[in-house]
Amino acid sequence: MLTVYIDFKAPASYLALAPTLVLAEETGTAIQWLPFSTRQFAIPEKQPDETVGDSHRRVRALARRDTHLHYAQIQGLEMRFADIPAGSDMALAAMSAIDGDPLPFMRAAFAAYWSDQADLNDPQIVTSLLHICSIRYIDPQRELATLHAIREGAIEGGIFETPFYKIDDQLFLGREHLPWIRNIIMN
Repeated sequence: MLTVYIDFKAPASYLALAPTLVLAEETGTAIQWLPFSTRQFAIPEKQPDETVGDSHRRVRALARRDTHLHYAQIQGLEMRFADIPAGSDMALAAMSAIDGDPLPFMRAAFAAYWSDQADLNDPQIVTSLLHICSIRYIDPQRELATLHAIREGAIEGGIFETPFYKIDDQLFLGREHLPWIRNIIMN
């Protein structure tokens, strides 16, 4: 089994979904999707008194955004970055409580965040997404403790960002490691 930690607000998680599903289908590998809340930062605006360090952080953030947008275009995905990133903890908490296949909800949550810039910390938005996916009612606020427990356990296991992959006690950060993961699965 391949364990994959994701966060709906992490652009790399969004871009990893389709290639990860292709890998799973081609290799017949089951996936355990786990929520992991990350911190996302707004791209700093250029300041007239910008230090070299400030400039470096801003330029790197813009380059990361542009790289994500490039790969979104290649995958045919809509991806809009908000000026101030919204949260995702309520949606991640709801995901942790889904009994059965979380994939329809995951797709809906990613689309809501990256296409509509929805605040996935809003319980009404999350409840609406659950309803659209025909998933029984889940109170995301009651599931926050589960989300925090999963995150703490993941951190203890070496997870610190998303998408993070775990297979055969080996850890990989990022979809760029999918060929290596495929090799592990096939051998």
